[in-house]
Amino acid sequence: MEFILLGFSELLHLRVLLFFIFLIVHLVTLAGNTMIFMAVVMEPSRPPMLFFLGQLSAVELCYTLVIVPKALLSLAVGSSPISVMGCATQMHFFVALGGTECLLLAAMAYDRYVAVCQPLRYAALMGEGLCLRLALACALGAFAVALGLTVAVFHLPFCQPRCIDHFFCDVPAVLRLACTQGYAAELALLAACVLLLLLPFLLILASYLCIAVALLGVTSPAGRGKAFSTCISHLAITLLHYGCATFIYIRPKGSYLPAQDKVVSLVYTNITPLMYPLIYSLRNKEIRGILRKMLRRKKIDCII
Repeated sequence: MEFILLGFSELLHLRVLLFFIFLIVHLVTLAGNTMIFMAVVMEPSRPPMLFFLGQLSAVELCYTLVIVPKALLSLAVGSSPISVMGCATQMHFFVALGGTECLLLAAMAYDRYVAVCQPLRYAALMGEGLCLRLALACALGAFAVALGLTVAVFHLPFCQPRCIDHFFCDVPAVLRLACTQGYAAELALLAACVLLLLLPFLLILASYLCIAVALLGVTSPAGRGKAFSTCISHLAITLLHYGCATFIYIRPKGSYLPAQDKVVSLVYTNITPLMYPLIYSLRNKEIRGILRKMLRRKKIDCII
C-alpha cells in the first residue's frame, strides 16, 4: 500500500530549471544553518538568545532534510511513490519540527521580554537550566501533538487513486484523499493549529506588547533603538514563519487550492529556512563576532 506524490508533474518544461534552483537553495540553506549551529556549539559562553538560535538552526537542518530531498526527487523523476509508513513518518516529523520551531520562537520572545523589561533580573531568570528545560519542553510538546495528529489522519480510509497533489505528505493534501468526512482528523488538525500556531503566536504577541509598553517609557532615542535592535531579527523570523503557516493551515477546508499551496509550501520549506541564517548573521552581533573568530582561526590554521 502506497501513495503517489504528484509533485510538479504539471511543470514538465520547468522541472530541470527548478531542480537546479532548489538544489542550490537547499545546499546554501544547509551550509548556513550548519555554520550557525557550529558557531554556537563552539562558543564556550552562550547567552540564552544564542542558545535558542543554535536550537533553531538544528531544527531547521532536520526540517529541510525531511522535506527537500523528496521534493528534489519529484523534480528529477516526476511522480514518485511513497509508502503509507513513509508518508506518515514524513508528516509526523514535518509537523513536529515545524511545531518545535513555533514554540522555540515563543521561548525566544520571552527571552527578549525579560531582556528589555527586566534587565536587572535577566541573568537570574534566564539561567542555563531554564533554557534547557524550555528547549526540551518545546521539542517534547511538539512531537506529542504531531504524533496525535498523524495517528488521527492515518486512521482514515483513503480512496483510490491515492495520488497526493503535492511534493510531500502535507496534512491538507492527505486529508483530501479521505473517503469519509473524518471529523476526528479535522479536530486533531484544529487542536494542533491551536497548540502549535495560535498559542505560541499569542505568547509572542503578549511579549512584544509588553516590550512596546516598556519602550514607550524609554526617553533616550539611543536606548530605545538599542532595545529595538535586539528584537528585530526575531520579529523578522516570526513574521516569515507565521505568515506562510497561517495561510496554509488556519483557513476553511473548502478554500484549499493544490497549485497555490504547493507554491506557498515551496517558500515555506525552501526560502524561509534560507532566510534564517542570513537574517541572524546580518543582524546578530554575537553571531557576527563568532563567525569572524571562526574565519580568523581558519586563516591561522591555513597559514600554519
